[in-house]
Amino acid sequence: MKKNITARTVVIVVTILLCVYGIIGFPTSKGALMQNLKDNIRLGLDLKGGSHLVLEVQVQDAVKADADQTMERMKVDMQKQNISYASMDRNDPQTVADADSVYMTIKGIPITESSAFRSMISDKYSSYVLSAINSTDYTMRLKPSELIALKRDTVQRTIDTIDNRINQLGVAESAVQQYGRAGADYEILVQLPGVDDPARVKELIGTAAVLEIDEVKQEGPYQSRDAALAQHGGILPLNTRLARSKPRGGAPGEEWYLIGRPPVVMGTEMRNARPGQDEYRKWETSFTLSPEAGKRFGAFTERHIQDKLAVVLDNEIVSVATIQNRIEDSGRITNLGSEEEADNLSKYLRSGSLPAGVKYLEENSVGPSLGADSIREGIQAGIAGLAAVVLVMLVYYKRSGVNAVLALLLNTIVLLAAISYFHAALTLPGIAGVILTIGMAVDSNVLIFERIREELRTGKSVIAAVDAGFGKAWWTIVDTHVTTVVSCAFLFLFGEGPVKGFAVTLTIGLIANVFTAVFVSRTIFEWELSGRRRMETLSI
Repeated sequence: MKKNITARTVVIVVTILLCVYGIIGFPTSKGALMQNLKDNIRLGLDLKGGSHLVLEVQVQDAVKADADQTMERMKVDMQKQNISYASMDRNDPQTVADADSVYMTIKGIPITESSAFRSMISDKYSSYVLSAINSTDYTMRLKPSELIALKRDTVQRTIDTIDNRINQLGVAESAVQQYGRAGADYEILVQLPGVDDPARVKELIGTAAVLEIDEVKQEGPYQSRDAALAQHGGILPLNTRLARSKPRGGAPGEEWYLIGRPPVVMGTEMRNARPGQDEYRKWETSFTLSPEAGKRFGAFTERHIQDKLAVVLDNEIVSVATIQNRIEDSGRITNLGSEEEADNLSKYLRSGSLPAGVKYLEENSVGPSLGADSIREGIQAGIAGLAAVVLVMLVYYKRSGVNAVLALLLNTIVLLAAISYFHAALTLPGIAGVILTIGMAVDSNVLIFERIREELRTGKSVIAAVDAGFGKAWWTIVDTHVTTVVSCAFLFLFGEGPVKGFAVTLTIGLIANVFTAVFVSRTIFEWELSGRRRMETLSI
């Protein structure tokens, strides 16, 4: 018995030490203690204050980009198979609701080559549906299943990219997830505790952060958009668009370029980037492409030596360079204004270009005073509830109530340590979960103590009554905890952020409660009774 108690005690002591370390670490002073506590117990947006944004992913951009890339591949394949055509273009929907209406138009396919054209589409472009307008003209649309998959993938990649970008820029404890409300299939919730300036958050995320490398279709820049349109009679050439060069500090006027569509390389095909300086000490950003993009880029640059390329970020040209030789899987964006500009651009490239633009639907900031009030009131409620429970347990169960209080305190320590180790953020609903956990922990002790009382009334010895009380209450405790954890699982799966926070803290607390109310509490009883086998009464 003593050996068993010793082993249990070692487990409990080690658990306590690990939990305390997870909460406060190894502080060397009071200031270090408070700092460690602040770093380890992270506070959510409703407690700490910060920014709350809701973004709508412009999924139509991704559908159009997929169509553009498909057209580029088709041009190459049709050239290889000697299939001629008069023109190839797509429409240009501007809203999310019109994403399903994106289609490509291929005109002027000779009747004698229509069979070869249909076979090529069937073999190599099976994700698209080919429809005939007449004997020489066709349209192509993504299949419904492929369209749904592309839109879902676009939203998830946007979430991953924004989360990665925020991490790259050093914003901790962020929450980036799909919005849970009905009808918000393409909406993303972004919460950044401690950042109370939505404008700064938008700057961190990037307005759209869509990066492209495009072919420049003219020699020199235009001084205005109107001048560019006037040069072409008010109508731009097919598959081209105008983009303005990003303003430089001190540089007068505007510069507009006519660039090709679709892009030669998309930002999603970037694999790595880093800032640096060239031989003239001017700042630049070097980048590496994916293998497939590198091959395509190499073939393009080989055909266009001495032509110009434009690096376009968020529809603004950040660099225009002349192709000096063949470029494959690596290149440089030169002539950047400062080290900060080169560093920020490299961070955007490393985190990946967003697969589609984003539109801001909500921008709210939670002031730190609200967070302070929430923390103070939450802590006061928790302390008041804990004090009331401790008082009742000590008055009603006498010395055995001390056992329940110790188990209850350890339960709270384990819960806070789990939040620290899992890097979870404590929110106001989370505090509600902690308070409810206190009630559940007391409930487990009450079940055990009342079982022990019943066994004592039947005339059993104290040791036998304690053993039988824990044994008979065990399955009742398991049953109540399992059903509650299952309920929490549904809350987590179908609830939004605050509800999920409540479910997480309550689940952790319930698991900790099984350990403290049964394992720890029983060890304390056995330790007290181990040397007193003739004990006839128990203070309970």
